[in-house]
Amino acid sequence: MRQAAICAIALGMERAHLHIVGGTSRSRAEQARTAFAIGHHAEVYSELDELLERPAGEGIILAAHDTVAGGTAGLVRRLSEAGVSLPLVVTAQGFTINDVVDAITDGALDCLALPLEGNSQAQRLRRVGKAAGPLVALRRRQIEARTRIMQLSRREREVLDCVAAGKSNKLIARDLEISPRTVEIHRANMMSKLHAGHPADAVRIWMDGQFGGQMMSAPARVAPMPCQTFARPASIVHVEAPSNPRAGSAPLLRYA
Repeated sequence: MRQAAICAIALGMERAHLHIVGGTSRSRAEQARTAFAIGHHAEVYSELDELLERPAGEGIILAAHDTVAGGTAGLVRRLSEAGVSLPLVVTAQGFTINDVVDAITDGALDCLALPLEGNSQAQRLRRVGKAAGPLVALRRRQIEARTRIMQLSRREREVLDCVAAGKSNKLIARDLEISPRTVEIHRANMMSKLHAGHPADAVRIWMDGQFGGQMMSAPARVAPMPCQTFARPASIVHVEAPSNPRAGSAPLLRYA
């Protein structure tokens, strides 16, 4: 272990805590051995529920693409609901271009093809760890926003939707068929529960709360939200077509 740590320092890496989830027991063991060999710490979990029993406070999650129903989107949703904001890297024996695009769009930070390979994966993981900081901060803010919004009553959430749509109290009252005074009461309660000192704060919390699947209906006539930006896979070298191409089949990605 000391030799592995020295090797990691020589490669300019910080020792990472990897949480390896799903897949076969053989695959998890191979990933753990590779992680230890390049100076990282690894823990293995046969399924996501095992990880969620003792939510990890730091590190990177390496999860098999089929760990839960719903793929990467399902994984991100389950982690978000459990309050886990760690970056997610999806693993599989191979990825098509569509697989990678879908995984990253759904919230994965990167995709790693198995089996992992020593030094090249060390560099990949180092870049993943460097990119993870801003993403973790974003996820924490989004999870906190969802938690606050879930405390609102149905009517308070309707008022929040309308505020996010830029509606005045008078227009909210008309749309919800309640009095302007009732709108003021619901709005004040909503602001208090969100810990929002200004309507702009409430709108920001509403926008953060849209992460990981629509928790609430998007209000009518809301301006388009900025597109979520995700990190690209770290080291895709080139794209190859399958040796026996079939009509409609997607090429495979080869990694450094």
